[in-house]
Amino acid sequence: MEEENGQHLSETFRSLCLDNINGLYSAALRMTRNPEDAEDLVQETYLKAVRSAHLFDESLNGRAWLFKILTNSFRDRYRKKVKSPRSVEIDDVGEFLLYDQISEYFPEKKPGQSIEEFMHKFLDDDVKASIEHLPEQFRLVVILSDIEGFSYKEIAEIIDAPIGTVMSRLFRGRKLLQKELWEYARKKGIIKQKPEKLH
Repeated sequence: MEEENGQHLSETFRSLCLDNINGLYSAALRMTRNPEDAEDLVQETYLKAVRSAHLFDESLNGRAWLFKILTNSFRDRYRKKVKSPRSVEIDDVGEFLLYDQISEYFPEKKPGQSIEEFMHKFLDDDVKASIEHLPEQFRLVVILSDIEGFSYKEIAEIIDAPIGTVMSRLFRGRKLLQKELWEYARKKGIIKQKPEKLH
């Protein structure tokens, strides 16, 4: 990690940047959906991080700090490229039909296992590809929560939004993913039938 303008970078800061480069690139790739743009976004993130290194508080969550810079950089780019975010209609998608029917269609779900823990097993490359097609405002929170593992509070700090907004966007984002998740599970042979309501 190079120093800028003779600024001394602590070993903690250097380690933070090096330890998170793969995670940042992975998130950037899902945000931008383009390898070159993802590389540019990560480079911009690190440039901004180095320039703000004197403000870095080692007692705080450094990983969340880097993802906040990444997210803000992406949103700045996104707003320049898109005049208005793509609107989506999700009212015709039932209230978590997939989640509601897990007990019936996924008998292997263990007692006491949360829906989120059970569904996490489906988040491989195929499902992550579906996440990449979500509208930007939903895609960000789903990536930060379901892929990167940040808490509601951490996501709220990263995207500068109330926790209620984070929960709402995550709910709506997951709702939009229901059909892809169901199709994925059906194609993998985990389930044998498809509820009529999800047609």
